[in-house]
Amino acid sequence: MKSNLGSTDKIVRVLLAVGAAVLYFTGVTSGIMGIALIAVGAVLLLTSLINYCPLYTILGISTKRKK
Repeated sequence: MKSNLGSTDKIVRVLLAVGAAVLYFTGVTSGIMGIALIAVGAVLLLTSLINYCPLYTILGISTKRKK
């Protein structure tokens, strides 16, 4: 896997994942919608931690700066 996430993209993904967790654990969202939000947040957090997004590869996108 070749990394394809830039630093700004990683920061935005982590912030969105934290926001999803806050919405769920404060009770703003619940039920199926809350679980779906947590799942999306987990995927965003995972992709930012491994520095790779499979969807970006399929679409031919890279936010990582080239040397």
